Amino acid sequence: MSNQRDEGEYGGNPSENVPEAEPENPGAGAESSAGNGGDIHARLAELEELAEQRREQLLRAQAELENQRRRFERELASAHKYAMEKFAAELLNVCDSLELGLEAARKTNDAGSIIEGTELTLKAFHNAFAKFGIEAVEPTGERFDPERHQAMTTQESSEHPPNTVVQTLQKGYLLQGRVLRPAMVIVSRNAAANSGGDA
Repeated sequence: MSNQRDEGEYGGNPSENVPEAEPENPGAGAESSAGNGGDIHARLAELEELAEQRREQLLRAQAELENQRRRFERELASAHKYAMEKFAAELLNVCDSLELGLEAARKTNDAGSIIEGTELTLKAFHNAFAKFGIEAVEPTGERFDPERHQAMTTQESSEHPPNTVVQTLQKGYLLQGRVLRPAMVIVSRNAAANSGGDA
């Protein structure tokens, strides 16, 4: 009977009546939670340090950009100020040639020498122009172009089609293909149409 009562008290399955095991380390959960908090603080510190590094990099980049802008402005101002320096240096040679030619002309009556010296000076001028993209425009015989030519007057002509440059009064010049000075010209007009209009 005693044995049956014991079995009845504890039931048929001994495992159901075994008391739950106590955790081996009662503070383990708290320590784990505290460990996670430490990880978060460490990660936050890392992110703050990274953000500070990025901010410093941004400030340095902005400072470098500002320095480059100021340097560019100085170089641009200098380029504008001294843009004609090389061209002016070329013209000094032409000026020297003119002065020498004038001095020689005063000492001689030889027109041939004067002409030769003048031609050499003009050649020096043309060479200086060519170096800097300055091109003469002498449009006689070409169709009148209001973009490049300035019509001073018109002239009846049976030899040229209407709106043709029959005479160049003053050469024009282009600078790198852009009009520096238009050529002054006389332009043909249709004589028959004009006489018919007068009738």
